[in-house]
Amino acid sequence: MTTLNYIVWTVNPEIFRIGSFAIRWYGLLFALGFVVSYLIMDKIFKREGIKHELLDTLTTYMVVGVVVGARLGHCLFYEPEYYLKHPLEILMIWKGGLASHGASIGILIALWLFSRKAKTSYLWILDRIVIVVSIAAVFVRTGNLMNSEIYGIPTDLPWGFIFTRWGETIPKHPTQIYEALTYLVLFIILITIYIKKWPKLNDGFIFGIFLMILFGSRFLIEFIKEPQVEFENHMLLNMGQLLSIPFIIAGIVIFALSYKKKVK
Repeated sequence: MTTLNYIVWTVNPEIFRIGSFAIRWYGLLFALGFVVSYLIMDKIFKREGIKHELLDTLTTYMVVGVVVGARLGHCLFYEPEYYLKHPLEILMIWKGGLASHGASIGILIALWLFSRKAKTSYLWILDRIVIVVSIAAVFVRTGNLMNSEIYGIPTDLPWGFIFTRWGETIPKHPTQIYEALTYLVLFIILITIYIKKWPKLNDGFIFGIFLMILFGSRFLIEFIKEPQVEFENHMLLNMGQLLSIPFIIAGIVIFALSYKKKVK
């Protein structure tokens, strides 16, 4: 329901439940992100005349890289003391706890292994995969909204959300929406560059842009996010921002090297 001053968010994170079994919006959107990504990559592979079998292999590597990386990222970056004492709970993904920076690291490792197996350029595959990662991130952040999680600090803006699931009584920044919209714009930018400029682009050009925009926007949005864990309360920059800095620097370097090579 809405008023002139804020939006009361009362959405149930479960689509339906049968006994102890429940289908949640987050899980559905997470899966849809992979499906949409697969369809787009299929178009890219067909356009470049690459064997379809490689796409199936790439999908397997991506799924494992995202899930394992996101889970380990959360456990090691945000709650290391707890999970080092209870290592078996790392496997209990259904209890929640996934970190996008961990997923990013998992993807980088998975794609490096894939590039060695497929005997392709590492930057070549990164340039293409980040296009679909951008749109998949839109689905993930929408899932976070449906879960009423990862939201921002109090706001008096008219689009502030009161997340009643967690007992909130004042409007907060819907940072999930801010991120989802940013990633949607990023996807449009990257897919447009690819369509208009391929095959003239140097390897790393699209990947560099992706790193700069995605992690740059993430760094800025974190300033209006609620701390995810208690130890962040006393930090000048939170964990999400600290983890974003190396990616931003890498993006600048990769983009600069690719552009320099392009203009020569």
